[in-house]
Amino acid sequence: MAKYFLNRNAQSNGDHEVHKEGCYWLTLIANKKDLGYHSSCHSAVLEAKKTYRQSNGCATCSNECHTS
Repeated sequence: MAKYFLNRNAQSNGDHEVHKEGCYWLTLIANKKDLGYHSSCHSAVLEAKKTYRQSNGCATCSNECHTS
């Protein structure tokens, strides 16, 4: 199980990215929401979509959930 976070600031395409604890990009995000522990990025993205419908996995740390 890994801990995931949601970037509250949208990317230029409107996506709010989901990052796994330890991701390089997570260190650069000041405004994030703790999504808790998940067995995969899939469940973390589902949790994120409860806050922001346009949520997506980070291409670096959650590549299998990165869709745009």
